[in-house]
Formats: sequence, structure tokens, C-alpha cells
Amino acid sequence: MSTKINSAAPAATRGPLRAIASLRGNRKFALLWFSNLFFFGGAWSQTLVLGWLAFQTTGSEMLVAVFTAARLSPMLIGPLAGVFADRHNRVRLLIIAATWALIAVSAVACLASVDLVPYWALVVGGFAIGLAQSPSQPARSSLVLELVGRENLSNANALNALAMNMTQVLGPAIGGAMISALGAPAALWISAGWYAISLILLLPLRGLGAAVEVHTESAIRMVLGGFRSIAANRLAIAVLLVTLAANILIWPVYQSFMPVFAGRQLGLDAAGLGWLLTCSGVGGLVGALIIAGLGDFRFKGALFVIGTASWAALWSLFALSHHAGPSYLLMIGIGLASSAFGVLQTTLLLMTTEPAIHGRALGVQELAIGVMPFSTLVLGVLADRYGVGPTTFGAGLVLVCFLILLAIRVPRLLRYSGAEHP
Repeated sequence: MSTKINSAAPAATRGPLRAIASLRGNRKFALLWFSNLFFFGGAWSQTLVLGWLAFQTTGSEMLVAVFTAARLSPMLIGPLAGVFADRHNRVRLLIIAATWALIAVSAVACLASVDLVPYWALVVGGFAIGLAQSPSQPARSSLVLELVGRENLSNANALNALAMNMTQVLGPAIGGAMISALGAPAALWISAGWYAISLILLLPLRGLGAAVEVHTESAIRMVLGGFRSIAANRLAIAVLLVTLAANILIWPVYQSFMPVFAGRQLGLDAAGLGWLLTCSGVGGLVGALIIAGLGDFRFKGALFVIGTASWAALWSLFALSHHAGPSYLLMIGIGLASSAFGVLQTTLLLMTTEPAIHGRALGVQELAIGVMPFSTLVLGVLADRYGVGPTTFGAGLVLVCFLILLAIRVPRLLRYSGAEHP
């Protein structure tokens, strides 16, 4: 069954405004984009505030790690979340997710306001935020195609990556500033307000996001059917393998090892660490804008593979650096190259799969991302034995070799432009 595609954003936009083509003249996507901006801004700031409270409450790095694991654990139900995205109205699912996040954070804020927030409540709060964020991603990402059409999908996903990078850079900084200026309870209430704004922006989209097909089989059968359809799709498998490899080898380095690089290898303080992360964020913002400005370009598959390989190679170079200046420049390059991976992994997965299984395909992608906590432990053991520099250098090199092998085995991915319908 075919799905109606809204292509209100003019694909022929030229000049500087081409970078925001999906937002111009497309009120529906603009509402979703701003809703995403407030939703993820709330998620990043809430993660920082709750993590800070967890450490203040327990004084234990291990218990903070448990909080982080609880925060990320909902990623593991990605395939089931994908079934919901294929089976139910996606806008309704996003409204439920925003409402759930608002209620959960408000409950923790109430406890914090009366100074009665135990550690277990922080863990439950982190899990609740993750339960609102990760399982809603298949619905959030698959809805974009309906709102903008295939010709504007790369641009729209680049703009979504831009919003994600903005919230990743600004959300923790704003959360930290609110803690310092107003205290943790006030920071929680303000961030809860961001979820409320995200929810309000979604309400005009009611009526959109209907399921492409009517499904009567059980959720388990739908999960298995989705796996079978994806397994028969060589291009989709290749895209998912890149996502899996990147989250095993590279993303754990960024999520866990940056303080070690800053303190031990580069001799930087907390401010220097902040600048390293800021440089990466700035590079990511620039990269997302560049991809957004390309519009419906032809070399999507090649940019995905080559950009991801460049990202991995730059991490290997960063692992060899012992001076702050070159490291700052390398982090800008790392952020820039990561945009090719971040934007196109979702764009290509949507373009290479049938609309009826988009939710399940994105659910499998969420599961691939969900391996990161486990791979972080493995890389942590290696870093403890061999050092963070050699471990990161080897991880980047392995990812480069994997991508070369994948390009040889699936050359069609390099040639893929997105013009072909699944």
C-alpha cells in the first residue's frame, strides 16, 4: 500500500535558503522540528541535572554509572518500538512520549523541591526519560518522510541532526547554569517546561502519521517479519552494519573517554574538556548545515561511507595527539565528519526500505545503537590495560578497515543516490 507524501518544501530552492528548504513553506515539518528541539533540549538538560543529583546523593561513580545504564537501557526495546511505529499513529505516539516525559520529570521535580529525592527515584527518573526518548525515535524519524517527501529527506534529516547537535551542545550547558543559578529543583521544573512546549507543538499535527498498512498479527510476528524483510535487503543491512560498527568502536570513545583524554593525555582542566566538546559540537553544526544545503544530492551512499571512514580516521589521529591546539582542530574535523554518519544513517535506511516497515527498520537501528553501553565496558577494559590512546587508535583503524571491506562487498551502497524506490 502506498503512503501519501507531503513535499510542500520546495526542492528547487537555491542559494543560502536551500539549507532550510524543508522548513520553508512546510508548517507541519516546522512544528515537528521545533518540537524535537525542545524535547531533546529537555532530555539533555534533564540527564545532566539528574546525573549531578545522583552523584551528590551517593558520591559514587559506580552508582552514577548505574543511573546512566538505566537512562540508556530503553534503547534495547527498539524493535518493539518500531512495531508500535508501524502499527499505530506516529503523531499520537510522540504526544504520549512527550506527556510521559513531562509527568515523570515533574514527579522527580516535586520530590527534589521538598528535598526528598532518594537515589532510586533518580534512577527511575532517568529510566523514564529514556523510555520517552529512545522508543519514540522510530515514530519520530519515520514521520519525517511523510511530512517532507523523498526529495527533501536528506535536508530534513540534516536539520534534525542540527537540532540534535544544538541541544547536545547547549542543553548540558544550560542545565549546569540553571543548577548554579537556581538550584537543581528549579532546573528540573524549567526543563519540564520544555517538554510541555514540545507537547503543545505536536498537537496541531494530530490527524497525521497514520499507519501505512493495517496490521492484525501479533507484535512478535511483526518484529520477526520486520527482521526477515530487512535481512533480505542487502542495502539496508549494509547501512545497519555501519551503524552497529560505529556504536561498537567509536561512539563509546566520545561518550566515555573524553575526560581521560583531556586530563591524562592533553593536560587540560574541566574548561579544556568543555572546549574539546564544544569544538566537536561546532563541527557537527557546520557539517549538518553543509548536508542540508546540498539538498537532494546524488552521492548519498558514497558520502555516508567515506564520511564515516574519515570520522574514524580522524579519531585515530586524535588518539595520537598530545597537544591541545591540534586536538581542538581535530575535534572540529571529527564533528564535521560525524555529520555524514549521523544524518545519512537514517536517511539511507528510510530510502532503502519499504514504507510499511520503516518503524521496524528504525527500531533495529535503535537496537544497534543500544549496544553502546556493552561496547563501552569492553573498550574500557582495553583502555585500562593498553591506554586510552592506543585503544582509540585501534578502534578507529578497525572501523576504517571494516568500511573498506563493506564497500568492496556492497559496491551498490557507494553508488546509491536515493532515486531508486525500494
